[in-house]
Amino acid sequence: MPDKSDLFEIMRTTRAMRRLKPDPVPDALIRKILQAGVCAPNGGNTQRWRFLVVKDARIKRQVQGYYKRAFDEVIGPRYLKSAPPPGVTREAYVRQHAAVEYLTDHFHEAPVWIVACIEEATAPTRWSGASVYPAVQNMLLAARALGLGATLTTRHLLFEKETEAALGLPPGVHSYAILPIGYPMGRFGPVGRGPLKEVVYEDQWGRPYLSGEDGA
Repeated sequence: MPDKSDLFEIMRTTRAMRRLKPDPVPDALIRKILQAGVCAPNGGNTQRWRFLVVKDARIKRQVQGYYKRAFDEVIGPRYLKSAPPPGVTREAYVRQHAAVEYLTDHFHEAPVWIVACIEEATAPTRWSGASVYPAVQNMLLAARALGLGATLTTRHLLFEKETEAALGLPPGVHSYAILPIGYPMGRFGPVGRGPLKEVVYEDQWGRPYLSGEDGA
């Protein structure tokens, strides 16, 4: 586990951990993760986020059925057709696909889910996520600092009505992500990303960001 004060090292090694042990996670740790979440910035400081902690095996099994269907019909075929993203080798991409498939089959076995939601009466807009995804990232970093594995997944939204009904969300509450949390089977490590110069421009779209020439 890295020094908890070394934020940059925590960010550098916060990989998506999709293989999780079914061992229980202490409530005190989940509470720390949630407290980190509500420290995040949000639109207008309206704090419309809501978080549903799910431990009930029946609920998780219901959602997992739709989660697997989404993999079989959409996600799995997409992986087979897609090229590896920047900074990821073909070998690593194949391993990632295997981990995604593992999570699909064992999604319901993660001891704790945190479902990140927003309470909003109107239909979600492009800026709605700005009021919940920073909290999601805070929670992912907090889980990493505590030695817990997690990943951000939104796949359940391919069957939004069905999964939100299974989760028991009331009208006016929309889910934006599920974070399955547990002790990881594998090791944390550096994330695979491409160099800044391939994704950052300066002043004008397409103009190289010269400070990224070092490949960082």
